[in-house]
Amino acid sequence: MTQDKDLETLVRQRIRSLRTARGWSLDELAHRCLISPSTLSRIETGHRRVALDQIATIARVLGITLDRLVEGDTDDDVVIRPHCDEDRGVTTWLLSRDHHQTVAKMRINREVPTDLRVHPGRDWFTVLSGTIELRLGERTILVGTNEAAEFSTLVPHAFGAHGGPAEILCILDHDGERSHLGPHRTPPDRPAAATP
Repeated sequence: MTQDKDLETLVRQRIRSLRTARGWSLDELAHRCLISPSTLSRIETGHRRVALDQIATIARVLGITLDRLVEGDTDDDVVIRPHCDEDRGVTTWLLSRDHHQTVAKMRINREVPTDLRVHPGRDWFTVLSGTIELRLGERTILVGTNEAAEFSTLVPHAFGAHGGPAEILCILDHDGERSHLGPHRTPPDRPAAATP
């Protein structure tokens, strides 16, 4: 019972925090959710239980999934530790734990692999330091510090460091994560993606 009350309190705090972070008044969020401001006020203050249909609507309007809004506060370890894969010449820091896309910082010590890969979706990265050599089909593109690249991953591609180590910040969808990080390369604190 206490655990349920703790979760309910956490959800109420999240609703209020997300609302104020967007600069919305109670009236504005209530209007967007098609509920009265007094009902929303009572939900936020704990004077009214939250109905499932109301919480689903509030989550959608606030731009968060229902499961993220109601997930427990279990982030005990907030430190992101690097995962070094010496065989591939890559060190990875997973900066997000989202199931739909992955944000990661990568230090790349290897040259461009000869094996070009293809997978559904798009990849995006920005170079934090050094130069990345990107192979897209028959093309070779050098992407330098403070430059970014975005491309269809249906084009055979691979990337590596050019002229010394490079660091990138990348956004990968599920297929990109599986291709570039792979289940056997996933850091131990994150569940591996299923392979087809």
